[in-house]
Amino acid sequence: MGPLRVSARLALRSRGYPRRMGSLDDDADSSASVDSPLAYFLRYALPGFLGTAILAAGSFGVGWLPPNSSLVEAPVVDVLRSSTAGLILARGMVFVGVALLLQAWLVLGYDLLSGVGHRLSRVTGVLVAWSLPLMFAPPLFSRDVYSYFAQGKLMVGGFDPYSQGVSVIPGWFQDGVDPMWSEAPTPYGPTFLLIERGVANFAVGQPLLATLVLRGVALLGVVLLAIYIPRLAWLHGLDPAKALWLGVLNPLVIMHFVSGAHNDSLMIGLIVAGLVMAAEHRPISGVALIALAGTVKPIGLLALPFVGLLWAGTRASMGTRVMAWVKSLAVSVVVFAVLSLVAGVGLGWVRALSTPGEVKTWLSPSTALGMSVGGLLRWLGVIDSVEGPVTIFRLIFTLASLVVVARLALRPQGRSAVRGCALAFLAVVALGSVVQPWYLLWCLPLFAATGMSRTELRWTIVLTAGFAVHGMGESSSTSDTLLQLTDGLAILVAIVIVAVILLASPRERQLVLGEPLSHGLLPDDPPARARADRLVIVGPQSQS
Repeated sequence: MGPLRVSARLALRSRGYPRRMGSLDDDADSSASVDSPLAYFLRYALPGFLGTAILAAGSFGVGWLPPNSSLVEAPVVDVLRSSTAGLILARGMVFVGVALLLQAWLVLGYDLLSGVGHRLSRVTGVLVAWSLPLMFAPPLFSRDVYSYFAQGKLMVGGFDPYSQGVSVIPGWFQDGVDPMWSEAPTPYGPTFLLIERGVANFAVGQPLLATLVLRGVALLGVVLLAIYIPRLAWLHGLDPAKALWLGVLNPLVIMHFVSGAHNDSLMIGLIVAGLVMAAEHRPISGVALIALAGTVKPIGLLALPFVGLLWAGTRASMGTRVMAWVKSLAVSVVVFAVLSLVAGVGLGWVRALSTPGEVKTWLSPSTALGMSVGGLLRWLGVIDSVEGPVTIFRLIFTLASLVVVARLALRPQGRSAVRGCALAFLAVVALGSVVQPWYLLWCLPLFAATGMSRTELRWTIVLTAGFAVHGMGESSSTSDTLLQLTDGLAILVAIVIVAVILLASPRERQLVLGEPLSHGLLPDDPPARARADRLVIVGPQSQS
């Protein structure tokens, strides 16, 4: 046993973890652990590995590559990207790859939720196997990673990223940046600006190299999730392996955090780590990590009032909670101030928070309603533009989200602070002006670590499949590549493929249709329920 594993176990036991606790102990016995490592790999890891390997191959045809990249001129890549047959083949590989990944995820989930025990170390190994093929492949499903590189070049050039877009940098389009964001200021915090600047200095004039480094940053977030989600789940009385399956092995994590390399990965990884620190009675460290997450993407500060609730304790009075919030704010201000000084930037990120709202997506209920009502009124001749209705609906929904978050923070009784944090992120995403598929991952890992009923679990699986369909339909960087028709046909094909996967065998039908299978992702026994109850906020009235 290596020194790293020994030190990790000692750290867990110092926080009150028992010597053996089922799935969280690599040496725990279970009904599935008698299988040989090879048999386990062939059953669970290999199908998903093949899926992501096919997905990686397809990314060279329809993934995002800078226009001036020498890789575009490679013979195989050129055929995949420039010929109709090559484009159809590449996009077909993306469809098949996502389908196999989704299928592998469902098979593993079925066995876990059926009560078959799994060692946490083996489930973690499955995550590594599924992620490995995508680590050196071109980005899919988004090209935001190229914007990160260009924003770093902006800082290297001495420009203020909070007031100017990357269009002031010569050759920004050749770096692969989406023109939609060419004039938009960066909405990221000082820590991520430092990362962007460091990558730009390292990968001078090499956007593909920059994407690999930035993917490494995103993978750091995935590693944090893989370490801390099981610990947070155990504290909530849940099977750590099941939580890891739902919240980290989820196909959306593989698609958007590994392949897409979004900085949201680092943000939510730091948030989960901070919540674990606070739950383990290290509140200052917990708040510092939450603040650090906010310096990656400021939306991460939404977790601040909930880590404050952990600091205050489950039986704290309102006065004690307010003091915890004040101390949390003070720690966060220090973290932001220090990192802002190091990065040489101010509070421009506050002004830039509206940057994501410049895009209109039908995934956002508020935007969809605004565009629908605006389109009808414009058709009737009442208005000339949909902008007015969109703005009104966005404002109403944003105010509603603020009310929900305030209620969750001010009236937390009956749930854990982490559960409240998950609900707050869900409200902000569902009621937000813009919804991207990876925004679901702001809250999904937290829900996986705090529990789900069978119905909630079923809808989460369906939602995962739905967003996988969206990713498949929007996977092409070249547009109109499926039989030279529109992406609408691609989405229809994706729906058919995923529907077949979800309903093809009894196991998948049970997971999706909610037939009797398990009691969901909830504590399994009295000791687990007792652990979960210790984190439920009850208020001062319950003190004896």
